[in-house]
Amino acid sequence: MEKKKYYITTPIYYPSANFHIGHCYTTIVADALARYKRLDGYDVFFQTGTDEHGQKIENKAKEAGVTPKEYVDKIVYNAKDLWKSLGISYDYFIRTTDENHEKAVQKIFNKLYEQGDIYMGEYKGLYCTPCESFWTESQLVDGKCPDCGREVKEVSEEAYFFRLSKYQDRLVEYIDSHPELILPETRKNEMINNFIKPGLEDLCVSRTSFTWGIPVTFNPKHVIYVWIDALTNYITSLGYMGEDDTLFKKYWPADLHLVGKEIVRFHTIIWPAMLMALDLPLPKKVFGHGWLVINGGKISKSLGNYKDPREYIKEYGVDALRYYALREVPFGSDGVFSEENLVTRINTDLANNLGNLVNRTISMNNKYFDGIIQSGEFREEIDKDLVDSVKSLKAEVEEKMEELKVSDAVTLIMDVLKKCNKYIDDTAPWAIAKEEDKKERLGTVLYNLLESIRVCAVLLQAFIPTTAEKIFAQLNTKETNFDSIENFNGIKVGDKLGIPEILFQRIEEKK
Repeated sequence: MEKKKYYITTPIYYPSANFHIGHCYTTIVADALARYKRLDGYDVFFQTGTDEHGQKIENKAKEAGVTPKEYVDKIVYNAKDLWKSLGISYDYFIRTTDENHEKAVQKIFNKLYEQGDIYMGEYKGLYCTPCESFWTESQLVDGKCPDCGREVKEVSEEAYFFRLSKYQDRLVEYIDSHPELILPETRKNEMINNFIKPGLEDLCVSRTSFTWGIPVTFNPKHVIYVWIDALTNYITSLGYMGEDDTLFKKYWPADLHLVGKEIVRFHTIIWPAMLMALDLPLPKKVFGHGWLVINGGKISKSLGNYKDPREYIKEYGVDALRYYALREVPFGSDGVFSEENLVTRINTDLANNLGNLVNRTISMNNKYFDGIIQSGEFREEIDKDLVDSVKSLKAEVEEKMEELKVSDAVTLIMDVLKKCNKYIDDTAPWAIAKEEDKKERLGTVLYNLLESIRVCAVLLQAFIPTTAEKIFAQLNTKETNFDSIENFNGIKVGDKLGIPEILFQRIEEKK
């Protein structure tokens, strides 16, 4: 039977020299979702990348005394290295300077122009260079860009426009009939009430004031502006308008565009309208999550709260950082990144609840049975709550992941691990071991714990994959796929466990 398809994307990031933990958050969540779907038997295509054209890049390259391509090449290497450090399992990394992307963008622009959806005009408006966004006077906040709070400047130049206004009614009708398109609900209401209902204006899609961009083939003094260049990456990467569109036919429409709340407008208004103009299906879901902030404010070098994420990885480990990002932030809302809270999570959840549980369970089985796994047949009433919780865990986690409630899914697994620790306290294996006629009962208690740990580790592969692999090694099991957790019997009687090792060291609390 052919596998179900799942196409998930993060936005293509502006190639900043200073990627911070806020940038990482979207990609860590997307990676967890992609890993989970793969474990669940899906044929997954997970894409991320970099958005490399525009005036801002041209200016910074000039300041650095290099070409724009040389400037972005160095930074893209840094981005890929960071994703590797975080264990990001993307299938495709697109750069908007890729030749296949640039050629496809030109074909898309030409198609829209030839059918009348792009026309020549003159742009006069307020422009924010850092955000590469145009704004009307009414959209400004205290006379400044509503996204970044910086100064805007008035620009006037010849430009091509996309007839965004033409698709307003179709867009409203589509959103009304597809309530799952924009999530969470608050984002949808914001888009409809703040942007669509007041009236959509046609969109500037070319510039002549800089040259670092994809030229319009029939009018090369114009470069194609960010929207058609950047947003179409989700289909050009799959071969749309290219020589081989096999991947496009296979994976489009996207199952999930995962984006920060500040770019929901582009992905739920401009992008769908462009797809309508191209007569292509719209993505199934666009989820706009909140920001990861420090002390209530955005993370930035100028504010003195920036730290390279690799420093956290070096000090605490990659899975600790991944776990914190996934567990601490209710998905969709803003979350606060705090190194103190990171340390607390490591100590309570990872070192104590998970690590100590694995260590003492394997140690007890090694001590009492020379590491040989015993039968789990001799169950009593006290076992029922734990075993039932483990048996139902996959379905409960599945429900949360379908709802994109990643933090809740991780919490469910941690709650079962807490039950395991309580089960040890309630059954007191060390006391049972003192009674010669209770060997079979002791074996069952330890079997219940080992199997519960294994099931949790199978699910944790999506979130903290390196730790899950370490647990499998200590359990000496190859039963690591989702099919193996349908019944409570994955740990094989008679197999010998590995050597227990510390998964997470407790860390001294940081002041």
